[in-house]
Amino acid sequence: MVAISPMGYNTADTEETSANSSDALISIDDVQRALNRSRASVYRYTNTDPRNLNPAFNARKLNPEYRSDQKEALLFHPNEVARFARDVLRIKEVTVEVLNSPYSATQQLLRSILDELREIRVLLTESASIPATDLNSRRDLKRNVA
Repeated sequence: MVAISPMGYNTADTEETSANSSDALISIDDVQRALNRSRASVYRYTNTDPRNLNPAFNARKLNPEYRSDQKEALLFHPNEVARFARDVLRIKEVTVEVLNSPYSATQQLLRSILDELREIRVLLTESASIPATDLNSRRDLKRNVA
């Protein structure tokens, strides 16, 4: 069984995520825990090339997701990890289970920033509907909001 937990990812509190939580990418540490292998062996299995940032798909290797910079961390799709475990490592029963991590302080801060930005957008769209020449209406609107 392969259980994978993406870092800081909580689908219950995120409206913008896709309906399929298996679309969350996972880090090399999560792959290491899921496959119960050492970090060095996971790197050995990984399809990387120092001369080519995104090498072609290799069915005998663990293929990371597309990267735009060599310094970016390697991220893997859970289905790719499951395919590798089943086809290459010959693990018989493979179940990919994306577990939600606990709600962190960073996520809470980002959620509050997002809520505030949404409120600002609503206020801007409301104020855009009032003609610019009607200053009394705008002043009343500001007093009601504050």
